[in-house]
Order: sequence, then structure tokens, then C-alpha cells
Amino acid sequence: MTTEDATIYSIGLLSPQYGEGEATAITDLLMEKLTGLRGVQLISHGPDPLDEEAVKRLDQWLDRLLANEPVQYILGEAWFMDLKFYVDPSVLVPRPETEELADWIVRDRSFNADGLRLLDIGTGTGCLPVYLQKKLAGITADAIDISRGAIAIAQKNAAALGARVNFGQLDFLDSSLRDRLPLYDLVVSNPPYIPVKEKSSMPLNVTEFEPMMALFVPDSDPLVFYKAIADFGVHHLKPAGKIFVEIYEGNGKETLEVFTSMGYEAELKQDMQGKDRMIRATKKA
Repeated sequence: MTTEDATIYSIGLLSPQYGEGEATAITDLLMEKLTGLRGVQLISHGPDPLDEEAVKRLDQWLDRLLANEPVQYILGEAWFMDLKFYVDPSVLVPRPETEELADWIVRDRSFNADGLRLLDIGTGTGCLPVYLQKKLAGITADAIDISRGAIAIAQKNAAALGARVNFGQLDFLDSSLRDRLPLYDLVVSNPPYIPVKEKSSMPLNVTEFEPMMALFVPDSDPLVFYKAIADFGVHHLKPAGKIFVEIYEGNGKETLEVFTSMGYEAELKQDMQGKDRMIRATKKA
């Protein structure tokens, strides 16, 4: 089997379940892992033969994909912006919406990053603080997560990517613990925000494999993390400091109200799909 044969075979096998577009994107990731070549590089390199071990590995990956396992967990890696992160089922797979949030933070030029202190709440893979620490020169980055496994992965990613981030395990919803944290100039978060009632309508590759504690919040209090973040900012955000959060598309106005009701100047931003997905809240000076 050549690389060209393997590509055609993979797309054909996956398309009925994933659709041709996603099957092609997944196949590109599989072939990159097998050959070390990406996209056009693989095409221009020609239809090289795959050895028996590579074909066996590809078949194993395809079986797992047909069982709904995310390709990122299968390969142990996921791209976030221009950086490759290690992932496993201890952490969420980084999403395009979170990339949009990171881009918004970097493009927000109303603050000078030099000498400022950042906190990422619910860090997961560490993608947000690692990316921001590398892009915003001079910033000091802290990151917390309730999961010991997530912290271990985030530390691994920061070390591999050469980012200086201080990680700590902490239950942010415990006010007695978060009150021990210092003052910050910038707080960022992609917290759990999906109401449990939405679980039945979500794809199996999410609900059967990704960590539930990083996804879902109680139907009775779906804004619990935003209330905690806004309250934290009242006491731990410096004057004119900013909070950037990713939000659930169905609770945009309600989440915005959480911040405005606590005295922040807040803005709701839509993602590229036109959905309410981000908020920037500024503490009044």
C-alpha cells in the first residue's frame, strides 16, 4: 500500500460516519503522523510505499475512529494556533473557539503585557497560558485546574514548548482557596459551561471520551463558573484589569449580565460562526 492508496482508503472508510470534509481532515492528520509530512508536502513527495507496520498502525487507528474516539487522543497530539500540544483523555481537545479567544486577547492592544500578571482558570492542556506567555512578551503566567492529571499534562506541554507558566492544582469554586491567590492584571478562562441537559444531543466522540468535569455544569446553575470568576475579579483584579472568557452560546446575554451586574464594563463577542462565544470584562479604574 502506498501513501496515496492509504489516503484514499482512509477517506473512503471514514466518510460515511464523519462526512467527506472531516474524513479528509482526519486522514491528513493520520498521514502526517505516519510519514512526518503535512498536506502539500505529502502530495509533492509522491506515492511512497508504507511498510507493514505502518499499515497495521493505520488500520488500528481507523478502528478506533470508527468507535468514535477523537483523532487527537489516538495520535496523542492536537494543534492550537501554531503550536502542537500533547493531549490524552485527562484533558479536553483544544477547540477553534478557544483559538479565537486567544487571538482576541493578543490583539487587544489596550494593555501593555510587559510586567503584567495573568491567571488562566481551568487550564486543561495549558494551551491558553502557554500560547499567551509566548506571544505577550514580558507577561507572568499562572494557571490552575482542579484536575491533577490536567496539571501534569499542562506542565509537560509548557516544558516542551518552552513557555514559563506557573501551574497549580486548585478547586476554583471553593472561595476559601481562590481567595488565597494574588492580584492579577489579566484573567482568562475557558471553564465548564455546557448544561447537563444538552449532553444527550452532543456527539459521542465528545460525551464518551472527553472529561465530563471539564465540559458540564448543573442545569440548576449553568453560570456558576462565571459568577465565581466575576466575584474573583472584584477582589483580585487590579483596576482597569481585564477578564476574557469563552462562554456557552445559549447563555450569552445572561453571562454578560453576570459581569455588568458586578460593575464591569463588558462586551459580548461572536465567533466566526456568528454565535455568542466570548466576553471581555474590564474592571473600572
